[in-house]
Amino acid sequence: MSTIELNGDIFEPYITEEQIRARTRELAARINEDYKGRVPIFIGVLNGAFIFLADLIREVTIDCEIDFLKLSSYGDAMISSGQVRMLKDLNCQVSGRDIIVVEDVVDSGLSIDFVKNMILHENPNSVKFVSLLLKKGIPKIDFTIDYVGFEISPEFVIGYGLDYQQKVRNLKTIYRLKPDGSKE
Repeated sequence: MSTIELNGDIFEPYITEEQIRARTRELAARINEDYKGRVPIFIGVLNGAFIFLADLIREVTIDCEIDFLKLSSYGDAMISSGQVRMLKDLNCQVSGRDIIVVEDVVDSGLSIDFVKNMILHENPNSVKFVSLLLKKGIPKIDFTIDYVGFEISPEFVIGYGLDYQQKVRNLKTIYRLKPDGSKE
């Protein structure tokens, strides 16, 4: 795999398709065990988590339901604006249910904290969180992400659902912004 250039920025391969697939299977196996005999609702946070959720749910063998919500905290920027806005609310009934929130990346923690508070307000039976990526040292949250695919350094990443100005979500590998910006 080689670097890619996008809007004048150079990105290098970071987490391969094979690594993502293997880790997704491991997370699904843990969820299958933890939720045996229960029917959780997986709630994907759009747009970034849709590819990860699709791959994760195909590895899950327990009965489950799926819903989505959509938030915005980035716009077209590489860093969070600090403001979380709800763009699409849930269609499911959360009260008394087991909820598994699926995120692509937890970095500032603002979005996941917003989701947690919103869901807890609806009195679920339980709430757990799964994120493909967790940026080390950045999230300012007072709860644990229960299932983490990869802990990564706090750098800008794209691919596998993660976008740059709504582009490159379709990359099968996760790329990171090359620190020195060189093309080699």
